[in-house]
Amino acid sequence: MRNYVIIGGSSGIGKEIVSILENEEANVIATYNTNKVENSKNVAFIKLDVNSENLDISDFPEEIHGLAYCPGSINLKPFHRFKDEDFLSDFKLQVLGATKIIKQLLPNLKKSGDASILLFSTIAVQSGFNFHSQVAISKGAIEGLTRSLSAELAPTIRVNALAPSLTKTNLASRLLGTPEKIAFQSERNPLKKIGAPEDIAKAAVFLLTSNSSWVTGQIIHVDGGSSVIKS
Repeated sequence: MRNYVIIGGSSGIGKEIVSILENEEANVIATYNTNKVENSKNVAFIKLDVNSENLDISDFPEEIHGLAYCPGSINLKPFHRFKDEDFLSDFKLQVLGATKIIKQLLPNLKKSGDASILLFSTIAVQSGFNFHSQVAISKGAIEGLTRSLSAELAPTIRVNALAPSLTKTNLASRLLGTPEKIAFQSERNPLKKIGAPEDIAKAAVFLLTSNSSWVTGQIIHVDGGSSVIKS
């Protein structure tokens, strides 16, 4: 059986990734931070705070075939209203959290001989949006990390990132909290709808598994065409 670790697997896109992998012939370790989740079938949930200075990975498999880092945030406001601490806090969660996890689990990934690392960016890195400076800085760093690690860790470990647009998750509830907001955001998308977590999760599982064995160093947009189609 192949072993997969999903950091931030208790909600949103991470939860959907876990749900898909749960039905595969795989062992899944998923982490949560605040809200405890019970184990199910072939999924074990472990409490983990990615901002902690000392990460306990003693319960993680000796061999890991796929690692997804899903924690994120959406803090939107005018640039002049952000404090230095806002940028640092977001960078710590989205970038330093990912680098700490990858460094800690690198021996486990290498031991599998055929592993995949999946990170998450956003459409806002490629497409400039008002009020997105904080998230664009952190996710821009993630894209750079993806390309650098894909070169450094080849050929035994593949590294890719997904760049979604606005997706129906709790993280985006402030932007999609009413039928009117959903209709407005849907109309802006070329496919006239908002992405669902499972839309992103299906692409994520493809990149995590051996189905994408010849894919590395890529930033793949799953955004309903928003990044390339302008109406």
